[in-house]
Amino acid sequence: MANTPLALIVDDEPDILQLLGITLSRMDIETKKAETLTQAKQLLETHQFDFCLTDMRLPDGDGIDLIKHIQTNFNHLPVALITAHGNMETAIDAMKAGAFDFLSKPVDLTALRMLIKNALKLSHQIQKTSKNSTPNRSKNKKQLIGDTDVMKKLKQTILKLARSQAPVYINGESGTGKELVAKLIHHKGPRSEQSFIPVNCGAIPSELMESEFFGHMKGSFTGAVSDKKGLFQSAEGGTLFLDEIAELPLQMQVKLLRAIQEKSVRPIGGDKEISVDVRILSASHKDLLKLVNQGDFRQDLFYRINVIEINVPALKDRKGDIEKLTHYLLEQLSTIHGLEKIEITPQAIEKLTQYSFPGNIRELENILERAITFAADDIIDLNDLNLQESSNDNSSKSTHSARNNQPLDEYMADVERSEILEALHQTRGNKTKAAKHLGISFRAMRYKLEKLNLNIDE
Repeated sequence: MANTPLALIVDDEPDILQLLGITLSRMDIETKKAETLTQAKQLLETHQFDFCLTDMRLPDGDGIDLIKHIQTNFNHLPVALITAHGNMETAIDAMKAGAFDFLSKPVDLTALRMLIKNALKLSHQIQKTSKNSTPNRSKNKKQLIGDTDVMKKLKQTILKLARSQAPVYINGESGTGKELVAKLIHHKGPRSEQSFIPVNCGAIPSELMESEFFGHMKGSFTGAVSDKKGLFQSAEGGTLFLDEIAELPLQMQVKLLRAIQEKSVRPIGGDKEISVDVRILSASHKDLLKLVNQGDFRQDLFYRINVIEINVPALKDRKGDIEKLTHYLLEQLSTIHGLEKIEITPQAIEKLTQYSFPGNIRELENILERAITFAADDIIDLNDLNLQESSNDNSSKSTHSARNNQPLDEYMADVERSEILEALHQTRGNKTKAAKHLGISFRAMRYKLEKLNLNIDE
């Protein structure tokens, strides 16, 4: 009996209470029922519930009042709101207040069972974490590195959002790690055992978008030789991460909004809706609200995906994390490329902390990966970083002129390739001597040849 879940159901309609009670009992869940806000608060004081379902309209208050009460006094308890059909504004307000999820009337029993399943998973996770003094380690090897105040706040927010099913909009500059934040929200929540499906909205050709998102049936258009599941179905039970969502064309925004609101999709050529249980996370480096005001992004979709907004700070706003982040990235790069441990001098670290990093963490990783190829004796020094400072001296101007607006990564690759080929020419193709001539280790030489696709035999 101790292992039987206990749910609190709050509704002033006896028929609804009975229906919910029967449905939950068939799932081997015990229930306690309340018809008023006051009764619900009394039951919360005397019982330890695993989750709560509440109607919006109550004789002495509303469901959002109860959600706020639970958030304040029983914040471990997942609570879902039952709303009138089509009342998305209420549902959004509930999730902003801390609701785990919502259901619309008339209650779809399949959706109810899925919601309860997710709520019980979350409740179990919270109880397990509170009993275990050892932090729960995510299966995802990627980590948010940093101990600055903004990063501590970000980590706390991620844990809070992981306990909700609310759509989250992740805002931040390019290269700050928005997808990593989305993955952590997924992996620390009740959907962690299911798929995390990331999609770059700007990378899908407009003519293929509907098929990619919603799927298609065999023969529905030329080339549709078989049925195909869309991204929503592939993410069933899990999370769909819509990166660069600002790139969606307006007509696709309409269809996406409907899929999110109705929690169902219709494949191209299909004759019926398919229910989907997917949590939506989205991100963009653009100012969505500005795009809304310009008429380039639908306001209704903006408010639907932006129930909760989280900002990922730029690297220049968390410079205290650069040293720790640098050592972490070097360790990762060493493992990826099968290299021995790479060290970095204090002078190089100081130089990195003074740099503005317009490309954020992605740029830091590129700088370190490039520096590895130049480093002698597995130690990255100041000169190995080859940072392009924004200065007004003649050398800087000539460098930028020589690049002729070529992307920095391409320019540096050309420089490396030219230097290597010249060294190999002078040493008649002897890689060991060429590495010595360049002042790098033979291991770094091999890595550099592989990276630049220079297949040169000894």
